[in-house]
Amino acid sequence: MMTQIKTPFGQHSTAAEAVKGIDLSGKRAIVTGAASGIGVETARALASTGAEVTLAVRNTEAGAQVAADITAITGNQNIYVASLDLSDRRSIATFVAAWDKPLHILVNNAGVMALPEQYTPEGWEMQFATNHLGHFALALGLHDALAAAGAARLVSVSSSGHMLSPVVFDDIHFAFCRYDPWLAYGQSKTANILFAVGATTRWFKDGITANALMPGAIATNLQRYVGGIQTPPERQKTPEQGAATSVLLATTPLLKGIDGRYFEDCNEAAIVPRRTEDYSGVAPYALDPDNADRLWEVSFSS
Repeated sequence: MMTQIKTPFGQHSTAAEAVKGIDLSGKRAIVTGAASGIGVETARALASTGAEVTLAVRNTEAGAQVAADITAITGNQNIYVASLDLSDRRSIATFVAAWDKPLHILVNNAGVMALPEQYTPEGWEMQFATNHLGHFALALGLHDALAAAGAARLVSVSSSGHMLSPVVFDDIHFAFCRYDPWLAYGQSKTANILFAVGATTRWFKDGITANALMPGAIATNLQRYVGGIQTPPERQKTPEQGAATSVLLATTPLLKGIDGRYFEDCNEAAIVPRRTEDYSGVAPYALDPDNADRLWEVSFSS
């Protein structure tokens, strides 16, 4: 059994603390969904290390404002904005085609939560399409750029919501089961973890390491469909704290060579036999290599 990874950081650590002393000058990073919420803080922290950071966003106007703010705060002039709609395969293809240089860090941060029932033109349930299939297509398209970096890191932002549902392979897109926004969200977040497991198996030889994480409960526009954040105040985080685990996985030398794992509060989560009261830990089905292989095949053929 693998040793559970511990770091000096914890629940209240901030992204700035996680990257303190780290120099990523000459490195390139992409952060999806970096126009709001923890995506902004993730991009800001990476920019503070000297890395070139591309904000991959649907709203490029908002992204441009964030980029300007990051440059003003960090002094880093190499902050770029690119259009990316993860629910649109053409948008993903356009983004990938325009990227022509090595990529050292890919943070799959964008996401939607508890959407009313809706589907893409292909018939894919929107949460699964956006949170998983879009990021899967993006990472697959950027694989060669990640491999060219020599020691790239892929960070998959999941959630404790993965405990609400495994990936229901027989009916991923609710063709038969009655649609439930939380079950749909849950399986998409499970898929985020399984993607990191699957990428580890396939891409480790290319020097690419992948891990997944739970950022914590942060009040952002992610909760716009559920009436705001419901988590008790003592368990909530600021956006700066919520981005800490993402940037830690993306940058720290402490986690060099660590992959295929799930982190929360800046440390590896324990595997639990059943859903915990506070949703801490990780469900066994989310780290199961057979599930990861099956998801990869389903995603690749989508």
